[in-house]
Amino acid sequence: MYDLTGKVAVVTGASSGLGVVFSEALAEVGASVELAARRIVKLDEVADRLNAMGTRARAFQCDVSEPEDVQALVDDTVKNFGRLDIIVNNAGVAAMSPAVDISLEEWNKVVSVNLTGVFLCARTAARQMMKQGGGKVINISSIYGAVGDVFPASPYYATKGAVINMTRDLAVEWAPFKIRVNAIAPGFFPSEMTEAIFQDPGYLEYVIKQTPMGRPGNPDDLKGVVVFLASSASDYVTGQTIFVDGGWTAW
Repeated sequence: MYDLTGKVAVVTGASSGLGVVFSEALAEVGASVELAARRIVKLDEVADRLNAMGTRARAFQCDVSEPEDVQALVDDTVKNFGRLDIIVNNAGVAAMSPAVDISLEEWNKVVSVNLTGVFLCARTAARQMMKQGGGKVINISSIYGAVGDVFPASPYYATKGAVINMTRDLAVEWAPFKIRVNAIAPGFFPSEMTEAIFQDPGYLEYVIKQTPMGRPGNPDDLKGVVVFLASSASDYVTGQTIFVDGGWTAW
């Protein structure tokens, strides 16, 4: 049920952090993976590691906020792997500034990647999936799509909340085409985006206290969820957001 042998996945934001985790998880259960991000050198390193595992992996430089790049990503995937079954829309950025100080340029940058980029990738992948008779779209949101907090990052919160509701809408719209659309909302995991928090003892203590399970997440905590949503085990699940947060949003 969880075997993805013969399936082809695209993972955006795959050059570091959670994107690498998602790519490894899918490769470990047999999927071929097209890795997308702006940093091609880092992508090549990830692709080499996955290929050494015995899977098929390919790096493709892509800015998810650019429609032409996204279309080229899907075209390249189909050209090289023959199909597209799964897309994990993981690419994301943040701007840490108080709302009264953040510039419109910073706001627009976050929106263009975290929301518009997710939409462009989901829509372009769905067009291909419709031709094939179905597929799996997995959008990456955050606990901050559902709650506020002391960290000042208003565009990040706004876009991650929008991803959750867009996931619901696309799930309804694409259900007749057998395309399941779900989201994962991680809590605190080590990544480039959270590096400063993990290195600050005060912030890290706050994260641990806010998490009922008493610890931040580790990469293996996310692997089972992405495999579940990518596999036939979740064929009757759509429009849902799974919070992988150690109980953060259960308070």
